[in-house]
Amino acid sequence: MDIEIFSDIACPWCYLGKRRLEQALDRYDGDVTVRWRPYQLDPSAPSEPTPLQPALAAKFGGLDRVREMNARLTEMGAAAGLDYRFEDAQHVNTRPAHRLAWYAGREGRGNEVAEGLFSAYFTEGRNVADPGVLLEVGVAAGLDRDALAAFLASDDGVAEVDAELDEARELGITGVPTFVFAGKYAVSGAQEADTLLEVLDEVRRRESATSVLTTIGGDATTDKDACTDDSCAI
Repeated sequence: MDIEIFSDIACPWCYLGKRRLEQALDRYDGDVTVRWRPYQLDPSAPSEPTPLQPALAAKFGGLDRVREMNARLTEMGAAAGLDYRFEDAQHVNTRPAHRLAWYAGREGRGNEVAEGLFSAYFTEGRNVADPGVLLEVGVAAGLDRDALAAFLASDDGVAEVDAELDEARELGITGVPTFVFAGKYAVSGAQEADTLLEVLDEVRRRESATSVLTTIGGDATTDKDACTDDSCAI
């Protein structure tokens, strides 16, 4: 089964959704291929990093509100083994990170690079628009240093990433994470591992679909635990 994950490196729910999907896949007995697809919650984010918390405060009604939101996510992340450190995170444009993820997907290291980028952003407080940081993340994920350095110094992948970003909008995706199973069934939000396992089993049972993207389930697969264009745009 192919699974496409539309996500943004700056989306904390996407990091949580990744971990929960991994927990579901640990209990799933089928073969799965995961492909990471780019989405930008804030395409206008600066190319030079600034502290995340003040940027969120300006958008969501002050630091107290932001700290309340982040405290909830920190607790949920810890339960899944994630170490969110929002006070260290840097607000920066994620397009360069998506380009690295695109390259890693071609090289068969997409999942490893996605993990490295999320950790760099949310745990290590690193600038994921910095070519040096991207090189280190990629090499740590198993990519060849010289080949990756040459890629980062070129314009390769720029047009392809931009086309995929446009495609996400054309598909009607407005919140991430969005998981697309078998190219047909869409589930939005950082669903619990049990829910994702049920989706995996249901998709396997289905033989056909009536539309390109079919939302599975009802209230159990809403986007309440997702970043949208109007929320969580970090």
